[in-house]
Amino acid sequence: MNRTKVIIRTSIIGIIVNIILSAVKAVIGLTVNSIAIVMDAVNNLSDALSSVITIIGAKLSNKTPTKKHPLGFGRVEYLTTTVISVIILYAGVTAFVESFKKIINPSVPDYSAVSLLLVGIAVIVKIILGLYFKGVGSREKSDALIASGKDALFDGVISTATFLAGIIYLLFKVSIESYLGVIISIVIIKSGIEMLSDTISKILGERIESDFAKKVKKCVASIEGVHGAYDLILHSYGPDRLIGSVHIEVDDKLTANEIDEITRKIERKVYKEYNVNITGVGIYAVNTGDDEAARIRGEVSRIVTGFDYVIQMHGFYIKIEDLYMQFDVIVDYAAPNIKEVYHNIIDAVQEKYPDYTLQIILDRDISE
Repeated sequence: MNRTKVIIRTSIIGIIVNIILSAVKAVIGLTVNSIAIVMDAVNNLSDALSSVITIIGAKLSNKTPTKKHPLGFGRVEYLTTTVISVIILYAGVTAFVESFKKIINPSVPDYSAVSLLLVGIAVIVKIILGLYFKGVGSREKSDALIASGKDALFDGVISTATFLAGIIYLLFKVSIESYLGVIISIVIIKSGIEMLSDTISKILGERIESDFAKKVKKCVASIEGVHGAYDLILHSYGPDRLIGSVHIEVDDKLTANEIDEITRKIERKVYKEYNVNITGVGIYAVNTGDDEAARIRGEVSRIVTGFDYVIQMHGFYIKIEDLYMQFDVIVDYAAPNIKEVYHNIIDAVQEKYPDYTLQIILDRDISE
């Protein structure tokens, strides 16, 4: 079964379960005059709405690419996750307001053993549903399902607290549900803010996960003729749609045809193993059969990497007869002044090789 169908099927299960839970809790809450249970019912209804939004997002993200959107609509899922986060925030704020009102104007609930039994069953169902959503969401890389799963688990906590409040009232005739509602609503609001923040971060564009970047670079470097892979950039057009570019070092004696063959092998292998579309391969020429060039490269590398915050030097190439040298250097974002480090590198290399024209590129620390 493809990813979209799995997400839709999971969401439909969530809609059915949440509507049933919402109806049962609404009846119980109104019957026993419990604001906590009524708010819990409203929360379940918002979960059902979240699942509807997830289905809409999955459908839209799977639309065929168009001329206006040639890379597809995968990022729609980030937008639907944003909507779900806002719904969670709204539910949390609403619960906070209603619970606070009940603290000011308290009402006495009328719990029964049957009502608490039903709430207890709802707790178990909600926790199972939350774990199911998170499991499927992680497997299918669906942020919307993961968000719904987290929300469902929070609902399980809410229902558990409501259940305990009912037991305390039955045993000691002390009503704490309004205060409990305030605490729970704050937790929900915090969860909604965190989800919204995470989603906005993904929309803005995040650093590639370290392990994944290393695996892709290792895959590229495993191609015969490639001496090293650098400057990997990946753009996400949805949870399962990655497009990017990479730079490679190859012998300077290779023909255009040989380089073309290498780049095509890279594109095929990376897509096959990691489902990543490499649409651009930049080339760094490596001096071959020149001991003097190798010696100078080693000397320059020691100078450059001797500076604090320098992560890497690559793309080194030298034309001794023309007194020309070029390479790229990556400086850590943690450096207090990246440009200062860069200019210090230029000065140090120029001091060692005063007759050379230098072409030093400052690369960004985009991936591992």
